[in-house]
Amino acid sequence: MKLTAFDYYLIVDLEATCCDRNGENPNLIPRHEMEIIEIGAVLLDAKNLASLAEFDTFIRPVRHPELTPFCTQLTTIRQTDVDTAPYFPEALAAFKAWLAPYPQLLFCSWGDYDKTQLAQDCAYHQQPFPLDTPHLNIKRQFTESQNLSKRYGMDAALRLAGLNLIGTHHRGIDDVRNMAQLMPYILGRQLLNKAASA
Repeated sequence: MKLTAFDYYLIVDLEATCCDRNGENPNLIPRHEMEIIEIGAVLLDAKNLASLAEFDTFIRPVRHPELTPFCTQLTTIRQTDVDTAPYFPEALAAFKAWLAPYPQLLFCSWGDYDKTQLAQDCAYHQQPFPLDTPHLNIKRQFTESQNLSKRYGMDAALRLAGLNLIGTHHRGIDDVRNMAQLMPYILGRQLLNKAASA
């Protein structure tokens, strides 16, 4: 895939209902029943990587409407945030409307989870997948562009690049802002200090 063939890079990060897999009730929310509770997205100009627009919405879950304490602790998303939020079909429609003015975009996320979770929620709610565009795993791309021997989480990648974490890790809108900071390194336009990443 030729990364320069796109006018925009769309970075998406999803937060979802979850439970502590190692805790007292690890099967409280099975993986196949996890639901998106936040869509965070940022749109970058592909040429200069300037941030052009942001999208953020909470979503009200229906399969497991009560957030677990683990989920709230991990994401800082509160029960009151989702109780007053739109349901998935309405949130998805708003997301698609926000994207409408921006054709020729590349869907980017840190790993493949976000693409898989979005497809899972679309299937459950009988909604078409909203992105008719290729997907780029920017975690893998970062590893390849920087010729690293292993894959790093987003927070570790920020440290390697000498960048400060914006906001709260595991909040969708903050995570996409942090990934946007990393895009010069992800695309290989800027190289890490090899001594720092050794």
